[in-house]
Amino acid sequence: MITGIAASPGIAIGQILMIKNDQLNISKLTCKDSSAQLKKLKVAIDQSVLELQAIQEKALKELGAEEAEIFSAHLLLLQDPEILSQVNQMIETKFVNASWAIESVVKDVVTMFESMDDEYMKARATDVKDVFTRVLNHLEGITNTDLSKLDSDVILICDDLTPSQTATMNKKYVLGFLTNQGGKTSHSAIMARTMEIPAIVGLSSITNKVKNSDIIALNGSTGELIINPSDQELDEFKALKNKYQSGLDDLKKFIGKKATTTDGFTTVLAGNLGSYQDLESFHQNDAESVGLYRTEFLYMDRDSMPTENEQYEVYSKVLKSLTDKECVIRTLDIGGDKNLPYLKIKNEENPFLGYRAIRLCLKQTDIFKAQLRALLRASVHGNMAIMFPMISCLEELQMALQTLDDCKSELENESIPFSKTIKVGMMIEVPSAALITDVLAKYVDFFSLGTNDLTQYTCAVDRNNPKVQELYNPFNPGLLRLIHMVAKNANEKNINVSVCGSVAHHPTLVPFFIGIGINKLSMSAMHILKTKEQIINLTKSTCEKIAREVLKLETAEQIENYLLENQ
Repeated sequence: MITGIAASPGIAIGQILMIKNDQLNISKLTCKDSSAQLKKLKVAIDQSVLELQAIQEKALKELGAEEAEIFSAHLLLLQDPEILSQVNQMIETKFVNASWAIESVVKDVVTMFESMDDEYMKARATDVKDVFTRVLNHLEGITNTDLSKLDSDVILICDDLTPSQTATMNKKYVLGFLTNQGGKTSHSAIMARTMEIPAIVGLSSITNKVKNSDIIALNGSTGELIINPSDQELDEFKALKNKYQSGLDDLKKFIGKKATTTDGFTTVLAGNLGSYQDLESFHQNDAESVGLYRTEFLYMDRDSMPTENEQYEVYSKVLKSLTDKECVIRTLDIGGDKNLPYLKIKNEENPFLGYRAIRLCLKQTDIFKAQLRALLRASVHGNMAIMFPMISCLEELQMALQTLDDCKSELENESIPFSKTIKVGMMIEVPSAALITDVLAKYVDFFSLGTNDLTQYTCAVDRNNPKVQELYNPFNPGLLRLIHMVAKNANEKNINVSVCGSVAHHPTLVPFFIGIGINKLSMSAMHILKTKEQIINLTKSTCEKIAREVLKLETAEQIENYLLENQ
């Protein structure tokens, strides 16, 4: 029995596929023409950017927004001024080849991350290597194994499975994976959990202990594995696999039940959608509604803006498939880490604080009105709600509502039908909006707390910057007090309030959310049944007591420890 770090739960038994990425042997060359090397470097970086943008879009569609943010961070690394300036300076002053300059500078950055005590920060070394190995491969003309072309069941084994390899693999044929390096907080481990692929990492030398003909039995829940198990060991692992699957099947007994505490408080458990393809998981996991339908995917993977009719067809198709279940559709949330090349938006120094989301739509009303008209036309096919992103003040909300009213008037004049009962809401992602929710509640039917951005803006932390990642903390007392204020204002004004984001299914935070009166949690559909099981075994009164205690605590560490003790 070999033991590593349990990174993603589940049992897998199968033949291995060893992934050996070609080793880069970079030679130091003297290059008097530094301008040619700089040009070569720019081409390699531009190629890498295009590839990462494609991977990011695939991750958005297949894995979700949280996982796609990994590649937003990778794209930012490719533009890191500190790294690039050192590389350029080395090329220009030492007259070396671009590959040698990249390898020299990046080696120091990787060493810095690997020397840190914090496990999360150590794991960021893999991201740096992944990004710049891609650049080096372009410079050196090397092509590595394409995991998107797998066509048979395998257990992947490699030194370290990079985030980009994990995101692009054909998960249909990946039973599990094992790596020499990595930890629970590595991005490949996070994505393995999202894809529900069993994984063990940090095995040190597993690549030296196996060959491609070997059979592996692995337990991603315990971190244990056996190479070429005996018949008896195989039987034991098969029994464990059946037991694990039985646990998943047991969750199905919650299908059709409400997420109601033992003392009668009901929370709606909604699923997030990125595309029509996500509906299969949505229905299988008994989502009660769509808490967030991300429309930006309609605008990606193309070279021009989708027309009003194209959007109408997509929205109608989704609404029809949901019958009477509510579908909250968020208007275009582009910018920040999600750019559309055909919009030709200039690079900004602080894109997350710049021209994005509702700000872009209120400036480019032709884009906004085409979407709103398509949404209104589609509303006759189901139970639709419209939600505006990144509202920061009342004036923005009023402008958005006026534009919606203008579109309604246009359609009435054209005798085009639309639902007259559409609910309209807004995301609470900006502290300035959270602080005036008592005012904003007069103008909308619901709030949705976009906790990923709200955490970023409240804590003043770029969530894609590994150097300050430890400050991006959902247990931050200031953040939780702000969320409590929003819930209190919403409940006093009798409008619905939901939590949407990666923390919506966080088992330690769910009791806090219920305790402050959150009546809807919106999450990736795969987490719904487990969250429902948790809520059914809670009492609202206990959750209220937990929330009161949390709001008294002074640090994120105190809050996290308290919630873990009272989980």
